[in-house]
Amino acid sequence: MSDGNIEVRNGNMIEIKENIIEIKDLTKSFDGGNITALDGINLEIKEGEFVSIMGPSGSGKSTLLNMIGALDKADSGQIKVAGIDLMQSEDFSKFRLNKIGFVFQLHNLIPNLTVHENVQIPLIETDVTDEEMIERAAELLNSVNLGNRLDQLPTKLSGGERQRVAIARALVNHPSIILADEPTGALDSRMGDIILNLLREIHQKENVTLVLVTHEDYVANSADRVINMMDGKIVDSNIA
Repeated sequence: MSDGNIEVRNGNMIEIKENIIEIKDLTKSFDGGNITALDGINLEIKEGEFVSIMGPSGSGKSTLLNMIGALDKADSGQIKVAGIDLMQSEDFSKFRLNKIGFVFQLHNLIPNLTVHENVQIPLIETDVTDEEMIERAAELLNSVNLGNRLDQLPTKLSGGERQRVAIARALVNHPSIILADEPTGALDSRMGDIILNLLREIHQKENVTLVLVTHEDYVANSADRVINMMDGKIVDSNIA
């Protein structure tokens, strides 16, 4: 990831970071065009920024996140993420593998694999050695305070612990961008705070770009910038 450019303004050195996400006039509809999910979205997100996307159910925030992660394709417009034009190709598996870490509300862990094995999954189709996969997964699980649960199945963990496993899995491929869709939505307030603080700590420590979808004010306001959506449009974008 680029560290951006340094400019001198009024005698002070200021780091000018580049855009890692650039979206212009993006549209997406479903049900043969009867449901408009995204209606002319324009958005820029800089490297290392922590952005929350907020709005009521059906506002288009999760659809937008799926576009950024190349889980779905827009109908029209432009979207470039980490230098990749997501309107030009059909197969983005390598892009997702190398650039994106996903954290979902329901964590999506495989129940018959251990915690340690679940975290290794994004590395299976890479050139990372088995030894490095094992070591990297264990190190990340230690960093989220689950080093003593490596051989447990997800069904033996609490909701908060499963979400911490999902965060470790999202980081194992050293992504440039973490996309988190309602990561605290299925948790009680205490555990939600723990997960939010963990994501914030990872963002600051690893300098990754973090894009988080939420419908909760306190979660959204933990970001550097809050983007509010309504009816498929961005209605405002404010510094938190």
